[in-house]
Amino acid sequence: MARLSVMLLLVAGATLGTVLNAAERVHPRLLLTADDAASIRGAETIPPAFAEAITSARATTDVFLDGIPDVPVPKDAGGGYTHEQHKRNSVTLFNAGMLYQLTGEAAYAELARDILLAYAAMYPDLPEHPKKKEQTPGKLFWQSLNESVWLLTSIQGYDAIWPALQPGERQAIEEGLLLPMAEFLSVGQPQTFDKIHNHGTWAVAAVGMAGYVLDKPELVEQALYGLQKDGSAGFMKMLDDLFSPDGYYSEGPYYQRYALMPFVVFAKAIQQNQPERKIFEYRDGILLKAVQTAIQLSYAGYFFPINDALKDKGLNTVELAYGASIAFGLSGDTGLLDIIRRQDRVLLTGDGFRAAQALDAGLATAFDFRSMQLRDGPNGDHGALSILRNGARSGQQALVFKATSMGMGHGHFDKLSWLFYDNEHEIVTDYGAARFLNVEQKFGGHYLPENDSWAKQTVAHNTLVVDETSHFGGDWKVGEEYYPVPLAFSLGEQVDLTAASMSEAYPGVEFARSLAVLKDPAFVEPAILDVVKVQSESRHQYDLPLYFQGHITFVSHPLQANTESLPMLGRKNGYQHLWLRARASVKAGEQFRATWLLDNRFYSWTVLATADMEVLFTEIGATDPNFNLRREQGLILRVKDAAHHTFVSVLEPHGEYNGAREFTLDSTSKLKSLSRSSSDLADVIRVVTEDGSTRSLGISWDADPASQHRVETGQGPYRWSGFHQLYVD
Repeated sequence: MARLSVMLLLVAGATLGTVLNAAERVHPRLLLTADDAASIRGAETIPPAFAEAITSARATTDVFLDGIPDVPVPKDAGGGYTHEQHKRNSVTLFNAGMLYQLTGEAAYAELARDILLAYAAMYPDLPEHPKKKEQTPGKLFWQSLNESVWLLTSIQGYDAIWPALQPGERQAIEEGLLLPMAEFLSVGQPQTFDKIHNHGTWAVAAVGMAGYVLDKPELVEQALYGLQKDGSAGFMKMLDDLFSPDGYYSEGPYYQRYALMPFVVFAKAIQQNQPERKIFEYRDGILLKAVQTAIQLSYAGYFFPINDALKDKGLNTVELAYGASIAFGLSGDTGLLDIIRRQDRVLLTGDGFRAAQALDAGLATAFDFRSMQLRDGPNGDHGALSILRNGARSGQQALVFKATSMGMGHGHFDKLSWLFYDNEHEIVTDYGAARFLNVEQKFGGHYLPENDSWAKQTVAHNTLVVDETSHFGGDWKVGEEYYPVPLAFSLGEQVDLTAASMSEAYPGVEFARSLAVLKDPAFVEPAILDVVKVQSESRHQYDLPLYFQGHITFVSHPLQANTESLPMLGRKNGYQHLWLRARASVKAGEQFRATWLLDNRFYSWTVLATADMEVLFTEIGATDPNFNLRREQGLILRVKDAAHHTFVSVLEPHGEYNGAREFTLDSTSKLKSLSRSSSDLADVIRVVTEDGSTRSLGISWDADPASQHRVETGQGPYRWSGFHQLYVD
């Protein structure tokens, strides 16, 4: 096959070499090893999923076999042509390398060789990218993060075709491309390489894997222990600092998913080349915990969209494909096969082949999605994220309570916020990030300005806002110093409960929140009791937003609606992005209720007014001339001129709407009344349903399980020990 390449004219002996014998240097040696490839080639049968993966890789790779490699001079930001083409080239390099090893067809090695030689001819003279990001510019890409991803992917392709290359070709590729890129990403950018952050993880993983392939132990040591090789930075330090003992990643699920790939891929390379390091046993198996935790941080296949998160990311992403495959290869956990089956793909690696064999043998079992509390922080003392699920499968209810640390620069000012999922939908919502990833027309694919002015601000979340300001004054570096204190996490037959407190988000204001899932048969579905207790020595305005999906069908109180023009709710801290659609006044002692319909189910939110309050009906979209924000709706409870205050509400799924068969069932709430009694720091919330059944929940706000509590109510005294007690009257 005749091929053109400028570099081939400079390399003596352009014909392909032969596979080296075992006495010489053995390649491949990363996720696909020489033994893996030989075993797969010699297999009597190829599992259908693996055969399909080979067919898919051929389809996307064969189109490039007869052409000249397209290796453009970099000029575009994320989403632009050159950006996307360089990404395509790295995938092509990977696929071509794997196909060469698995099929023995020389054309694939030739393709990968020519692409690599073309890059080697261009890379040494490349300046920083013309549209470089300020802190971390790349050469091929606008930021070095993308360059790290490129190297991590491409080095696997080079590793796979290494046996087919002539010595001069290897020298040209290594000296012109791979070593300079590894140097650029390490000593060339110490501010990224030695940073304890997902950008640093990608950099050390790419450089470390290059070190193994290129026989450069210096690169491996720098990747593991930092540029100074003293353990103050590098891969091992990241394993110590970025994961909690439960495998929760400090930046949240979205970035846990993203960082998981370099963590597990590099760890697999370490295991293949230096098994004596026992990397997957480090910190009590923290990497395998991280894979399991990442999967748990999802509902109906999508990750919980907390912190800077895009809502279209889920368990079918390539990062989780690597995570699940590698974890299954190590653990044999058949629940992971359930996730791999849902991903509808297997990897062209040894672990991918073994997973395909297990799937073909029918070994998959249902993944155990369950209720849990995940500690945050390296030592597990920086707050926690709670997940309360009703049922073992992800398609049922899930309540998520975010009482975690800041999450570094990608964190949001949303202490003690919550989300709720039901019936395959996100009901109580979180906005996530304001960004159109790789859409060049939208701010070049960057995070939009509205990510700071709206998405990160406290009013964009389902939590307490004091005096229309954000937690920690909107300064994430201050937020990094403080975190919530978990008070309780309990699972029971009649009630599941989680609670936490926060003292430093606002000067002189302390607040705590308790969320309970009431499994009362009087409710068609379990209902959510939400109690937020605020204490201060001075008087403030307290706002408590609730963002939701659905069409409002009922409101209990008269509305003052803005039907001809919409005012902004405020001028700063996110309030400038909210239109005020309507407002309702609710007197102390009254119950406010709003019901909405989403898909085929109704949801009623009933609020006990423990003081005079307003309910504000809002819509996102003000001060948004470029249509960067989604038009989503919310309700805000507002209490003015208050020092101490307690918000009490119940969210109740109920009923059915069937448009096809034209019937509606139980479209009204089953909740008859809410009441609250208190004594000192303890509260009793009484929930009465239409059928007369009564549940009373005592909440002490005291984490000491030995503490004793008493509250006088109209039904007599309630006594209990510990944080909470449920009474069935």
